[in-house]
Amino acid sequence: MDDLRFRRADTTDLGTLVRLRDDAARWMLGRGITGQWQPGQLGEDHFRRVMDRGEVWIAEAETGGRVAGAWELWWEDEDAWGPQPPVAGYVHRLMVDRAAAPPGTGRTLLRAAERRVAETGRAFVRLDCLAGNARLHAYYLDAGYGVVGHKAGKPQPGGAPKSFTLMEKACEVTVGARGGDADEGPVHAARHVKSSDGGHDRPGDGRDGRGRAAR
Repeated sequence: MDDLRFRRADTTDLGTLVRLRDDAARWMLGRGITGQWQPGQLGEDHFRRVMDRGEVWIAEAETGGRVAGAWELWWEDEDAWGPQPPVAGYVHRLMVDRAAAPPGTGRTLLRAAERRVAETGRAFVRLDCLAGNARLHAYYLDAGYGVVGHKAGKPQPGGAPKSFTLMEKACEVTVGARGGDADEGPVHAARHVKSSDGGHDRPGDGRDGRGRAAR
């Protein structure tokens, strides 16, 4: 596939997003990855709600415009992380069209999501990974994420609550991303303290919340 471009999804993309998610679920099941995604769990209403309160991004080929994948980007995720100051973006439902996209496309999409979070001035990219999915854990560890906690009984759209591993990566911030002149490099703007209400770590008050993205 040609080089990718990234754009915000809109309501005309709802059918494509449902297809990507269902295809990804079938791919998992075909490789013995059960207990995670099932075809038909999420419909257009789910992605419409995410667009209303966060962002959904589409990756497509520069030539021809064929969709290669998509992901959701949230600005809060209390179900998994509890109440938080505005220091992170939360990546959900990273999806690749495996019939069209070459190996490595998922990592390309993840880097694009990380850049988007850095552009808002937030310090961390966070995600959750189904507990017990060793292959997916290894994938994100290799991408530079670290385990910072666990969440049992997280509510699921279209399914029963499940347990997740919480993972986090410091943003690589470019000059001017936070309105200053700092050199590129990881931002370590918030420390982690033990939470007493969910069994996971959470950031302390090391940031003042500047750069919060519009919800």
